[in-house]
Amino acid sequence: HMAPPHGTSIIDVRDPRRPSLLARIELPESHSHSHKVAVSGDLMVVNSQRHRRKFFRKAEKLLEAENALKKELGRAPVDAELAVALKVKEADVPLLRAEWANGYEYGGFKVYDIGEPSRPREIAFQRTGGHGAHGLDFDGRFAYVSTEMKGYRGNILVNFDLSNPEKPHEVSRWCLPGQESPGDWMTGPVGGLWLHHALRCGDKIWAACWQAGVWVLDASDMSRPKVVGSYNYHPPFFEPTHTVMALPQTYKGRSLALAIDEEHDDHPRGQPHGMLWILDVSDPAAMTPLSVFEVSELDSPWSRSGKFGAGQIVEHPTGDRVFATWCAGGLRVVDISDPSRPNEVGCFIPPPVAGFAAPDSMDVEVDERGVIFLLDRNGSLDVLEM
Repeated sequence: HMAPPHGTSIIDVRDPRRPSLLARIELPESHSHSHKVAVSGDLMVVNSQRHRRKFFRKAEKLLEAENALKKELGRAPVDAELAVALKVKEADVPLLRAEWANGYEYGGFKVYDIGEPSRPREIAFQRTGGHGAHGLDFDGRFAYVSTEMKGYRGNILVNFDLSNPEKPHEVSRWCLPGQESPGDWMTGPVGGLWLHHALRCGDKIWAACWQAGVWVLDASDMSRPKVVGSYNYHPPFFEPTHTVMALPQTYKGRSLALAIDEEHDDHPRGQPHGMLWILDVSDPAAMTPLSVFEVSELDSPWSRSGKFGAGQIVEHPTGDRVFATWCAGGLRVVDISDPSRPNEVGCFIPPPVAGFAAPDSMDVEVDERGVIFLLDRNGSLDVLEM
C-alpha cells in the first residue's frame, strides 16, 4: 500500500473469482510507507521508507534558507517567510523543523515468516540509512535492496544474505560513479542518478538507475559485484528507467533484455511518454536498443485525465508475451516474438478508483495458471484472464 497506516495485504487467490483477504499488516508508526514486497518460499520481505520523502527532503534546506533570509532581512525569519523560501505552507515549517531535529529512524526492510499466510510473523527488521529502502528483489537467499545509506547521495544497491533470515547481514554494495558523499544527512540523488530497482538473473544483476539508464553487474562473486556494461538513453528521453531484466530466450543468436520507464505526473509537454525498450545485450559492454513499444494517447479514454505512460512489467518473465502497466492506459499485453517489432495483442483498462480522475495501473503479476493480477496504486486489484 502507498500510505500509512496500511502496510501489506495478503490475499487468498486460490479461487481467482473470489479473492479474500487473509491478513493485513498495519504500520506501527505514521512516518513510513511499505509499498514493495517480495516472497520466496515461506519468507516475505517488505520495505520501509520515509512517507512523503520528497516533501521531508526540504528539511535539509531549512538551515540554508534561514541563514539566507537572516542575512537579507537582518533578523531571524518567521515561519511565513521560510515557507515562501521553501515553497511550502506555513503550517509545514514546524514539521520540517522537527524532521531536521529528529531525523528518520525507521528506514530499511522487514522479514516475515509466512508459513501460515493468515498469520505473518515479523522475524527481522534490518535498518539501513537515510530515508530507507525503496525497491527490492529476493531470491530466497539474497535480498537486493535499493536504499539510502550514510555516505552516499541517493539510493544505492546493498545486497543482504538472508540464509539466516532472523539475522540479515550485508555482503556487498554498489553505487553509481559520483554517488559517494561524506556526511550524515542524505541530500538526495544528484541529477537523478540513483538506483531505482535491481533484479538478479543468473550471475548478473540488472540495475535500473533512473536518469542513468541500464547498468549490468557481474554477481558471480556476491562479495564484489562489478560493472560489465551500461546503456543510457537520457537524454534525449525524459522519463526515468524503472526496471530492467534479462530475458531467458534468445533471438537470432542475440541475448535480450527489457527495460521499462516510469511515467510521472510532471511529464513535460512535447516529450515522449514512458516506453518499453527491448535491448540487445549479447555484449553487455556494448548494449544497443532493438526497438521500443509505446501506446498512443488515443488508446485510453483517461490519457488526458491522469499520468499516461509506462509503469512496470512482470518481473522474471517467460515466453513471448510481456505484461506491462501503462498508468492511465491500464494493462498492455505485448508480443515480442519478433523483438524488432513488438506488437500489442491485448489490453485492459480499468475504471478509476472512486475519488480519482483516472486509473493508475502500476503493477502486474501473472501466476503459473496464467491468471493476471493488475494493481491500481490508488487502491484496487483486478483479477483477469486472457
